[in-house]
Amino acid sequence: MTRILFWGLGLLAFVLFIRLWVGPASYPDIRRLEQQIEQQNAANDEQAEIKRKLQMDVVGLSKDDEAVEEHARSELGMVRQGETFYQVILKSDPVATLPVSQAKAAPNVE
Repeated sequence: MTRILFWGLGLLAFVLFIRLWVGPASYPDIRRLEQQIEQQNAANDEQAEIKRKLQMDVVGLSKDDEAVEEHARSELGMVRQGETFYQVILKSDPVATLPVSQAKAAPNVE
């Protein structure tokens, strides 16, 4: 009787140890989930930094007209009345040196 009980408890312990190393909630599964959490935290930190920069940008734009003008000049190509716009095309830029009809057909090179 004790021998059967001993073998039964041994088999139960063996099954529990196997489940500890293989299957759901096993050590490798927990490590994989911890790595996913670390990756998600890194992505969250990156997004938080982007959000912080955008919030600073919004505050700067709402308080300062010069910041709005700077954005309009750099991103939209705004030119004041009476100013002359000069575009410098470098020889190292193959798309910019093509004629207009060929430049539209050329693929974007970044």
